Amino acid sequence: MTDELHSIIDLIRYGASRFNAAGLTFGHSYDNAIDEATQLVLHALHLPHDLGPAYGQAKVTLAEKEEVLALFLRRIEERIPASYLTGETWFAGLSFKSDPRALVPRSPIAELIEAGFEPWLGGREVRRALDLCTGSGCIAIAMAHYNPDWQVDGVDLSDDALALAAENKARLQAGNVKLLKSDLFAGLSGRHYELIVTNPPYVTNAETDALPKEYSYEPEMGLRAGDDGLDLVLKILRDAPLHLSEDGLLICEVGESERALVTLLPDVEFAWIEFKVGQMGIFAVECSELIAHHPRIRELAAAREPRAAEASGALF
Repeated sequence: MTDELHSIIDLIRYGASRFNAAGLTFGHSYDNAIDEATQLVLHALHLPHDLGPAYGQAKVTLAEKEEVLALFLRRIEERIPASYLTGETWFAGLSFKSDPRALVPRSPIAELIEAGFEPWLGGREVRRALDLCTGSGCIAIAMAHYNPDWQVDGVDLSDDALALAAENKARLQAGNVKLLKSDLFAGLSGRHYELIVTNPPYVTNAETDALPKEYSYEPEMGLRAGDDGLDLVLKILRDAPLHLSEDGLLICEVGESERALVTLLPDVEFAWIEFKVGQMGIFAVECSELIAHHPRIRELAAAREPRAAEASGALF
C-alpha cells in the first residue's frame, strides 16, 4: 500500500488519513491530523517546520519514507503525543525541547506574550515578572525573549520540570530568566512582581481520570486539580497580592474551570481575555481587586487545605 507514496505531500496526506482512521486525540500543540502528520514528516526528513508548500512534491527516498512511517506507527499504536516523538514543540514562535518531564507547551498565553500583554498591561512598566508553574519554562522564557529588559522568574515544584526548563533556558539563551523550586509562592518570600502569569493545573479529578491515552505520558501533577479544578487556583488568588506590586496584574489560565470559578467568586472582576479563536478560560485581574475580595478568597482556599490556611494567616 505504501509503495505508492513518493512525495512529502503524499506522506502528509497518508499520515493524516491513518491518524483520523485510528481515532487519535489531538491537543498537544496541534489540534488536527494534518498538522500533526506535517510535524512528524518534516521532523523525520530534517526539514524546517515552516517549509514552503512548493516543496510538497519533493520526492523522498525509501529510507526516509521508512523513518516517517515508523513515527506514524508509534503515534498510532502507542498514542504518544507528536511533540514527545519529535522532542520539540513551538511556542510563541520559539522552538522548545519537549519531553515527558513537563506538559507539552500549548497555552494560548503565547498569543498574549507576542502581543506584549496589551491592552491588559495598559502601558504600565514591568521590571520583574513571574511565571508560576513554569513546567518546560516556555512562558517564562518566551516572556524573557520578547522583553529582554525584564527579569523573569520561572517557578515549579517538580525537579524534572525545572531540569527541562533549564535546558530550554540554555537552548534559547534566556539569560534574564531565573528558575526556582517552590510550591506555588511558598519559596518566594520577599519577591515582588509587576506581572504574574500562571498556567497552573486546573483539570478536574473526573476529567483527568477520563483523559485519552495521549495525556497519560504527561505528568499528572501538571493536570489534576481537585473536584472542580480550582484547588491550586484559589491558593494563587489568595497569595498573589503578597507578591504583586500595588498596581500589579495577575494573568491566569483556568480552562474549562472558568464556570466554577465565576460561580465561587461572582463579585470579583475577572477580565476574561478574548483570543483570535475566542475565549480560552484565561483571565486578567488587578492586585487591588484581589485585595478587595481577599477575605472571601481566603475562606474558599481554607476550605481546601485547613491546616495550611491556618498557618498562612491574613494579608492585613
